[in-house]
Amino acid sequence: MKITFSADYDQFGTNTDYDEDVDGEDPETMPRLFQGDIAIDPYTYISLRLGVNPMKHPKRLWPNATIPFEISPLYLSQERAAIIRALKTFNSLTCVKFIPYDGETDDYVLISPPEDGPQGCWSYVGKQGGEQLVSLQRPDDTSLHCFSSEGRIMHELMHAIGIYHEQSRADRDNFVKIHWDNIVPKFRKNFKLISQKKGKYTFDYDYNSVMHYGEFYFSKKKGEKPTMTPLQPGVRIGQRRTISKTDCLKINDLYGCLKGRQAKMYKNFCKLLAL
Repeated sequence: MKITFSADYDQFGTNTDYDEDVDGEDPETMPRLFQGDIAIDPYTYISLRLGVNPMKHPKRLWPNATIPFEISPLYLSQERAAIIRALKTFNSLTCVKFIPYDGETDDYVLISPPEDGPQGCWSYVGKQGGEQLVSLQRPDDTSLHCFSSEGRIMHELMHAIGIYHEQSRADRDNFVKIHWDNIVPKFRKNFKLISQKKGKYTFDYDYNSVMHYGEFYFSKKKGEKPTMTPLQPGVRIGQRRTISKTDCLKINDLYGCLKGRQAKMYKNFCKLLAL
């Protein structure tokens, strides 16, 4: 299959808005990590076992909402440009700023195709310390992989910023139905909730989040046996176009930027410019 890159990244590939890889394996489920695409360090693993959201701990946040990044030279110019566009979107709509790695900072993200370890698209959640990989598999003759849409790139970068999957919220079952019998048995653990505590959330459940699973993720038979369907009629889940308004607000809220004099500005950016 010949891979072509469009100048308009929203038209990159075909049918990329939702869970599009019906005939193949989704690049976010391929890595076989926690919930498909989340790399887990020991601290996070223990926190999740205890039902504690690791992002409640400040050391997981990037200091001054600043994330140094380096992009692997293994990417072609079109792929690098797509990554840069995703980074610029975060820099424009949120108070989180991705800045080029200066070669001296201790903590930074390395955006790179996977060489050793799991293939596909995956990331750690929040700051881990040291060089931190965000894996974006390059297109090949079989698939566009992590470059089928800008939203796929943004999904993994949102993990690195500190955001979990939307459907892992404790109140998830009020909004979607999990079809346990349709899930490949060994992957049912990926639908486990981050926390069982039914606390009040700052933001409403977001079907439109770029962090939401698609309808057929981890399905026994993609395209025929959905693993998750929305309880609200007429909505779709699993878009990978770009961040939603709520995604944008969550990032700004996580880093304390919806308070004070800057709050109105960032709220307006999210409401006017995000999906």
